[in-house]
Amino acid sequence: MKKSMTARWVEVPQDESGRRLDNFLLARLKGVPRSRVYRMIRSGEVRINGGRGRAETRLAGGDQVRIPPLRRAAARGPGGPPPARVAWLERRLLHVDRDLLVVDKPAGLAVHGGSGVSWGVIELLRAGRYGGEGLELAHRLDRETSGCLVLARRRPVLRALHQQFRDGELRKEYLALLCGRWRGGERPVDQPLRTVRIAGERRSVPDPGGRIARSRFVPLQVWRRASWCRVQIDTGRMHQIRAHAVWLGHPVVGDPRYGGEAAMETAAALGLKRMGLHAAAISFEHPRSGLVLRCEAPLDDALQATLAALAAAGQ
Repeated sequence: MKKSMTARWVEVPQDESGRRLDNFLLARLKGVPRSRVYRMIRSGEVRINGGRGRAETRLAGGDQVRIPPLRRAAARGPGGPPPARVAWLERRLLHVDRDLLVVDKPAGLAVHGGSGVSWGVIELLRAGRYGGEGLELAHRLDRETSGCLVLARRRPVLRALHQQFRDGELRKEYLALLCGRWRGGERPVDQPLRTVRIAGERRSVPDPGGRIARSRFVPLQVWRRASWCRVQIDTGRMHQIRAHAVWLGHPVVGDPRYGGEAAMETAAALGLKRMGLHAAAISFEHPRSGLVLRCEAPLDDALQATLAALAAAGQ
């Protein structure tokens, strides 16, 4: 395989000021494995104004980024995602305009490729009609969580959405199937969370010295074996609902990381082959119009069937 003989320097456009180094590179190195991009950063092959950077380094407009020589075959990669898969995801778009997209992400689909995943939501949508280098995830959903996911099509829009996240102005509503019979009415949870590594996996654990995390659980239907709740979160910590649900003693059905064997046994008993967490709605001020945009994602067939079976059995 031939290799380009010289590195190239790319100037960061002003409208990409504040973008992470890894995202800047991934948008420009289509087909290059993510693992290779991160290895380039760690080894110092990538330079910012002559100095080293980290994956999370925020770039400024006018910065000069050195991209090292790459094998041409690697840069071409094995080809993009299958067109049928791209079209399938585009049919799940809940909102499209020139500034942003809102997609109903299915359970089981990662938001981005990596760790053995060839492509996720961002790679699929970049390969379609609404793609382009400017398309970025405004936030994330766990792979096994379904529902509303927002993507920005322009850098200023991404910054505006991130600011709404930080200011608590963007509202996210979830639906969760929890293990066990819920007692009482709604329960607010104001339990700080800290990120730790357990057996190589990142997890959020309750810790008085952690970051503020606030959730509100409202029971909608209660059975002996499981409870269907609406959950509103005022903060967006990693795995926040899953960690708070365990803290309440009602882990999310089908959650192996936080709920363990009990959560998986409940899922098996109910015939549910996915995690019982769904991002049902999201609302925020549109960065261009200033009007409130609200999108809602319907429940998938698996969750609807499980709820119907619970209601029919009265259990």
